[in-house]
Amino acid sequence: MKDDPTLGLLPSFRGTRTGLEIEDIKQSFIDNLFYGMGRTPAVATRNDLYTALAITVRDRVFRHGIHTVETHEEQQARRVAYLSAEYLPGPHLGLNLLNLGITEQTRQALSQLGYDLDELIEQEDEPGLGNGGLGRLAACYLDSLASLQVPAIGYGIRYEFGIFDQTVLNGWQVERTDKWLRYGNPWEVVRPDIYFEVKFGGHTEHWTDDKRNHRVRWVPNNVLKGEAYDTPILGYRVGTSNLLRLWKAEAVESFDFAAYNVGDYYRAVEEKMSSENITKVLYPNDELIQGKILRLQQQFFFVSCSLQDLLRVHQARGGRPENFHEKNAVQLNDTHPAVAVAELMRLLLDEHALSWEEAWEVTSQTIAYTNHTLLPEALEKWPVEIFARLLPRHLEIVYEINRRFLDEIRTKFPGDNERIARMSLIDESGSRFVRMANLATVAGHRVNGVAQLHSDLLKKTVLADFAALWPEKFCNVTNGVNPRRFLALGNPALTRLITECIGDDWLYELNRLRKLESFATDTQFQKRWREARLGNKRRLAKLIEAGTGIRVDPQTIFDILVKRIHEYKRQHLCILHILTLYLRLKHDLQADFPSRTFVIGGKAAPGYFMAKLIIKLVNAVSSFIENDPAVRDRLKVVFFPGFNVKSAQHIYPAADLSEQISIAGKEASGTGNMKFALNGALTIGTLDGANIEIREEVGEDNFFLFGLTVEQVAELRARGYRPRDYYEQNSILREVLDLIGSGALSHGEKELFRPIVDNLLQHDPFFLLADYQSYIDCQDQVNALWADQQNWTRKSILNAARMGKFSADRSIDDYCERIWNVKPVHVA
Repeated sequence: MKDDPTLGLLPSFRGTRTGLEIEDIKQSFIDNLFYGMGRTPAVATRNDLYTALAITVRDRVFRHGIHTVETHEEQQARRVAYLSAEYLPGPHLGLNLLNLGITEQTRQALSQLGYDLDELIEQEDEPGLGNGGLGRLAACYLDSLASLQVPAIGYGIRYEFGIFDQTVLNGWQVERTDKWLRYGNPWEVVRPDIYFEVKFGGHTEHWTDDKRNHRVRWVPNNVLKGEAYDTPILGYRVGTSNLLRLWKAEAVESFDFAAYNVGDYYRAVEEKMSSENITKVLYPNDELIQGKILRLQQQFFFVSCSLQDLLRVHQARGGRPENFHEKNAVQLNDTHPAVAVAELMRLLLDEHALSWEEAWEVTSQTIAYTNHTLLPEALEKWPVEIFARLLPRHLEIVYEINRRFLDEIRTKFPGDNERIARMSLIDESGSRFVRMANLATVAGHRVNGVAQLHSDLLKKTVLADFAALWPEKFCNVTNGVNPRRFLALGNPALTRLITECIGDDWLYELNRLRKLESFATDTQFQKRWREARLGNKRRLAKLIEAGTGIRVDPQTIFDILVKRIHEYKRQHLCILHILTLYLRLKHDLQADFPSRTFVIGGKAAPGYFMAKLIIKLVNAVSSFIENDPAVRDRLKVVFFPGFNVKSAQHIYPAADLSEQISIAGKEASGTGNMKFALNGALTIGTLDGANIEIREEVGEDNFFLFGLTVEQVAELRARGYRPRDYYEQNSILREVLDLIGSGALSHGEKELFRPIVDNLLQHDPFFLLADYQSYIDCQDQVNALWADQQNWTRKSILNAARMGKFSADRSIDDYCERIWNVKPVHVA
C-alpha cells in the first residue's frame, strides 16, 4: 500500500475526541450536541441527546475502524464476505458501550450533566432489516467475526422501510410502516464515492474477440446504481471493527430536465422513483407477479453491488481476477443471495475476460452456501420467464452451468432420468423454474446446515442427491448467539452475579460458564440467582402492563413462546395447553397446579391467513380468561406485540420456561432456544433443530422432552395419519377443540376459528393432536418441579452454565476452520 500523505494529519487518538475517561466523554457529548446537532441543552429533544451520544460513541468506534483497515491492508489478509438479505442488528448504542468498556464512565458523564443513560438507550430505534431468525443470526455472526478479529464485511440492503411495526387491533395483527429512518441513523456513514451500476433486462450480443475467444455483451434496458452505507461493527474489548455495508438503490440520472421543461413533471422524476423502489421495503408481497419481480431485483441488486465491490477492493490491493478466491471467502446466507453464482461468473467472464474454466474455478472456490430450511416451499425458485426478462445474461450462464453439470450426472448415473430431473438447476415438472438451492449447491465448495439434525436431514431429504454425489461438500455448523448482547447487555443483574463468582473471562470464552456448576447447589448463590431473575420478571411485568394493560404477577411461572408465527412452530399447541388448564380450573377451582403467566409474541407474514388467525386466537383466549374472575388470578395470557431485538432483551431474561415446540424435523436450528437457556430458562421442547444439542449439553434431566421423533413422524405419515382419531379418543382434547369451535372465545361467532379447528381435525399437517397428550403430561412435570424451587433453581443454573457450545463465537470458529480457511488478524 502506498504511503498516505494524510496520515500525519489525522487527529490524535488520545484525549477528548476519542478518550474514554468521564471528562473526555462529557466534553465530546457537549461538542457533538452543540456543533453536530446545533443544539444547546436547554432546547435539545431526547432524540437530539441520543444522537449526540451516538456520535460520541461512534467516534470511538471509528478509531478502531481506521486501525482495522490499516492492519488488514498491511497483512493482506483473506477476508470473509457475508451476503445476507436480512440483518437484525438490534440497537447499537448499548452494545457499543459494552464492547468499548465505557458503559459506567458514560453513565457517570451523563449523570453529571443531568441526563439518564438508560433513557437515551431506550430512545434508539432499531433497524428492522430482517424478518426473524435469519437476520438476527447474521447480526450475531458479524458481532462474533469482529470479536474474534476475523477480517470480514457484511453485505445487505438498506431498506428504507423494514419489517413492519406490529400493533394489535380487536385482537388482530395490524401492520404499520416501519419508519426506522425517520430520525436518521447516526451509526451509518454514506459513501457516495462507492457506488456501482446494476443492470436489468435487455438482451445479449455474442461476438468473437481478436483472439478468437467467444465473448458476450449484455445490453440492458434499465440501469440503476447502488450507493454504499457503512455501519461499523465493533468487537468485544478488541481492536477490530469490521463493516456492515448496505446498498441503497438510486437512479443514474435522478432528474430529467427535458421532461420537466415540457411540463411532464411526473416523467421528470419517474426514473428516480422507479429505481429507489428496489430498496424501499423489506420483502415485498410476492404473491403477485410484480412482487416476485421486485424481490428478484432486490436480491440481484445487492449481490451485484457486493461482488463488484469485492473485486474493486481485491484489485486495489494488487490482486488479479484469477486469484480472487485466494483472498475472498463469500458466504451465502440461505438462497436469497444465490444469484451471486451467476453474477460472479458474469463479471469474471464478460468484464474480466476469464475463460469459462478459470471463472468456474474462482467462483466455486470462493462461494459457500448455508441452507436454513427443510421446507421445500421455502427453497427459492424463480420462474424462468421472470429470470429471462430481468437477467437474460445470467439465465444463459445458468443454462451453461446446468448443461455441464447434467453431462457429469449422465456420465456417473447413465439412464437415470429421474435423478437428472431432480438435480437439474431448472425445474421442468410444470412451469419452468430456476432452482436457487440447486445452483448454490452445485457451485459452492461447501454446503452446511445449521444444527446436527438439520444437516443430517438435509443430506437425506431436500439435497440427498447432491450429498450422494459430493459427500465431502457437506458439513454442519450449529448456530450460535451473541452472549454479550443477550446476557451481558440484556441481563445485567445475572451478569453481575456470574462475574462476581467466576470472573468476566466467560464473555470471551463462553465455555467458562461451566465454572457455575460448582455453585448450582449453593443455597446462598441460589437465593441471589432467584432474586436476579425475579427482578427481570418485574421489569418485564411493567413492560407488559404498559404495552397491553394486563397486570401480571412476577411470582407466577413465566411461560414464554416468542418467535415468528407459523403453523409448524405450533403456537396453537400452546393454546391447547392453556385451555386445558382453564378447563381444569373450571372443573375444580382448587386444581393443584402453580399459577402461570403465558407470554406469546411474534409477527405473522402479512399474507399468511392462518398465522394471523392464530394471533387472533391468542388474544381471544387472553380476553376470555381475563374476563373470568374465577380463573384470572391463576392464569394470564399475554400477546406481546412488536417482538423485536429490543424487547427480546427484556423477555429472554424473564422466562422461567422456554417453549420450543415445533414438530420434529421442521425447525432448522432455532436460536431463541439458546438465548432463553443462556439466561437460565428451562426448556420444554421436541427433538427438533438445536433442541437436541441443547438437551445433550445441559443434560436430559434438565430438559422437558415431549413429542414424536422425526422417525415417528415419518412412520405415522406413511401409515396414514388420522388426526380425528385423537380427538375422538381423548375427552379433554375434544373438550378443548369444541370450546374453540363453540364461539365462546369469539362472542358467539362460531365460524371465526373454524379454519383452525377444521385444519386440525381434517389435516393437522404439523401433528399437534398426535403430540397433544405428551405435551400436557410434560407440562405436568413442569408443574411438579416448580413446587421444588431449590431443584428448579439448580436446573436453571446448570442450563446457563452448560450453554458454552451455543456461542456465535464457536460457530464462527467452525466456519473459519471447516469452510472459509480464514485466520484472525490481531488489531492493536
